[in-house]
Amino acid sequence: MVDSFKWLPPSMAAYYRARPIEKQEAPWAPLNKPLNQCRFSLVTTAGVYVKGKQPPFDVERERREPFWGDPTYRVIPRDVRQEEIGVTHLHINTSDIEEDVNIVLPIHRFLELEEAGEVGSLASSSYSLMGFQWNQDEWRDRYGPEIAACMKEEAVDAAFITPV
Repeated sequence: MVDSFKWLPPSMAAYYRARPIEKQEAPWAPLNKPLNQCRFSLVTTAGVYVKGKQPPFDVERERREPFWGDPTYRVIPRDVRQEEIGVTHLHINTSDIEEDVNIVLPIHRFLELEEAGEVGSLASSSYSLMGFQWNQDEWRDRYGPEIAACMKEEAVDAAFITPV
């Protein structure tokens, strides 16, 4: 059995254990074509952004308000280079991602799969957000639908999601 609260301080673990969980059914959406004909977009919750072109995620506010998480997202282009990658996240060690973004957002691996004909294509845009979202309303009502609309505009068939 996995103890999701193992590393939390006891008082915080007790708080989370006592909190009711709202369960929702996820709709099943089967692929209607083979992988080698599908266009993919990637999504990570690792807080990746493009240095010098995008702002980092707001971890300063999260430090002041520990139950707040930045609900915004960053669009990561398919031609991003490793040296352009920045990572902002308070809940994970970001040093490995700064060495190789592919461990959380496998853009370069998907480009290899595209070249090998294993997947149809990688969309122009992939998406990064912060995994810590205490209040999911803003994400569910605004940012999630925005990302979905962008994917629809790029004719994305499937999203490959890497939660951290």
